[in-house]
Amino acid sequence: MIFSKGIKKIRKKKDERMNIAGDIKHSSSGSPAFQEPIGNGRGNMEDSPSGRGRIKIDLLIHDLKVPLAVIEAGLMAVTNRQDKYGPVTERQKKVFTRVLRNTKVLKTLVNDALELGKSREGVINFSKFKLSNLIEQALEEIFDLTDISAFEEIKQCTRLDQVGAVLENKGVHLFVDEDLWCEEICQDHAKLKQILRNLLSNALKYRKNIVELKVVKTEETIVFSVKDDGEGIPSAFHKQIFECYFQMEPEYRGACSVRGHGLGLAGVMVLVEDLGGKLFLDSDEGLGTRFLVKLPLKNEK
Repeated sequence: MIFSKGIKKIRKKKDERMNIAGDIKHSSSGSPAFQEPIGNGRGNMEDSPSGRGRIKIDLLIHDLKVPLAVIEAGLMAVTNRQDKYGPVTERQKKVFTRVLRNTKVLKTLVNDALELGKSREGVINFSKFKLSNLIEQALEEIFDLTDISAFEEIKQCTRLDQVGAVLENKGVHLFVDEDLWCEEICQDHAKLKQILRNLLSNALKYRKNIVELKVVKTEETIVFSVKDDGEGIPSAFHKQIFECYFQMEPEYRGACSVRGHGLGLAGVMVLVEDLGGKLFLDSDEGLGTRFLVKLPLKNEK
């Protein structure tokens, strides 16, 4: 998703992709060899509405932000301004809090959809930010919906070891160097957070017990590895899972009964490619799943 050429720039020759795969194997010492980067993987996305038709869809998505903002403001006012709107019981407050969290989920989904729209146009917003802020924000957004206690604990953390301890109690193992954790990188923060959040959400959903997040950096690239110990993805499906609306049948989903919409990984593929990166998959039936994202870092002037 880097620069304005979009899809044309991500169709590389096979020998070039194999060289990149070798680079990643070298940068992730001790890691198994990954297959070559998954191809375009956009499925029906290339056939989606374009021009005026697509603008109408993006405008509809954009206009959802206004009613969502009104709902959020109203809920916060009723909860926090009881002197003005009347008393709220503890049971009512719990309901309002849950509705408010889900309103924030909808806001996140709207923003994610708009980011994908920007990607189709080749719009990239580079900025400098700390790696710690990126990872913490992605984790907070995930746990705010699934484990409010973990969300609150992470919000209170000020050091890497504190974040690691909270995550370990939740079955998530974080591997990142202390210096890198505090380092600033230059990339598209919104899109990178969306990539990370989607991969971590999937790993948490399909794991048996453990999820591993590993981050390494070279002078020009940053690599994120997200691994779970779930049922794994049979090799026959390795390209299909990146197609829009593709969903694995229940017998291949293991203990996970949640049926998604088949858009998360397709979106991740689009975002990674438009950021100029590569997405690798290492998985097989019964062996868990690892996704590895390798992204170039913007040269800071």
